[in-house]
Amino acid sequence: MARSSSKVRNIGDLFQTWLACVRADSISKSLSGVRPDKRVWFVSGTVLRFLKICSYMLASRYKLFALLILALVVGEISLAANQASPEMVILNVRVTDARSHAVVDVPQDNFKIFEDGIEQKIESFSKEQIPVTYGLVIDNSGSMRSQLPDVVKAGIRIIKTNKPDDEAFLVRFISSDKIEVVQETTSSTDLLIDGVESLYVEFGESAVVDAIYLATDKLAKQQGNNTIRRRALVLITDGEDLNSFYTREQLFRLLGATDIQVYSIGFTDFYKSKNAQRATGLLTQLATDTGGRPFFPSSPADLEHISEEIINDIRTQYIIGYVPTGTDRNKSFHKIDVSIANDPQRQKSIAVTRLGYSTIKK
Repeated sequence: MARSSSKVRNIGDLFQTWLACVRADSISKSLSGVRPDKRVWFVSGTVLRFLKICSYMLASRYKLFALLILALVVGEISLAANQASPEMVILNVRVTDARSHAVVDVPQDNFKIFEDGIEQKIESFSKEQIPVTYGLVIDNSGSMRSQLPDVVKAGIRIIKTNKPDDEAFLVRFISSDKIEVVQETTSSTDLLIDGVESLYVEFGESAVVDAIYLATDKLAKQQGNNTIRRRALVLITDGEDLNSFYTREQLFRLLGATDIQVYSIGFTDFYKSKNAQRATGLLTQLATDTGGRPFFPSSPADLEHISEEIINDIRTQYIIGYVPTGTDRNKSFHKIDVSIANDPQRQKSIAVTRLGYSTIKK
């Protein structure tokens, strides 16, 4: 009997020591040095060791007490594991020279990443081409009638550059109640070309914001078959938003929560100065905030050159990853800056990526 009491007392002492070690703040400190991809295994091992200790108490008269403490501590461990460190941020970075030509040979050590003004350590770096999933979002309102034949040619030109692992979908839009997915996401260039060739104009008040919002939401939900993918939208429109349900603030909040790049092509020269300025502003912000690029052709004939530039931009990018440190994780938006260190033996290069990222999904 004395031996049994001693065993329970020793287990109780060990349990009290263990409980002090697994308080939420202690766990957070312990996990802060554990890589995000290893954290789940760390926590799982912790729980298993804890269960082993509790098994002695569960077999004793302290069963209910053990169950209660077990539930509380496992809850603290799970909470701490989720909050200990942020996930890795992945950036698609374009690098160009002064003439906007792609620069594809910048070494990792030349890149500097800053989040909210604090330099970050680059954890992953690649210059390899990766599969692309993109959406063609094409304005089919009446004001695009004269440009549509050239728009179709440009869309086909982009599609024909698809590689076997690339995927795309096609959206046509007119007004807020006429936004249609003409072709669902597919790797078949034949289906995509058939979809582009079927486009036709209709009269209605353009809903550019709604079209991009819904296309962004669709693309953000795409599953990548466990592969890293670059995601982009190619928007072709005259740029004027007349009839959208979603606001610009809602659109940019959604875009800020994704890594989707927007390439906008705007035929804004056909509007009066005030309307053209408003349309140009929207299309420029869509591109620059997401690390894409805006284009404003002076004529439909410019689309051939523009489509080639978009293809080149999407294919020649760096993939850089970092785990944020030293920043306020309670902020809803984190600003990102990427710079390239000056090298006397190299031409000056400019790095372009998304403006930042939001921790609020919608």
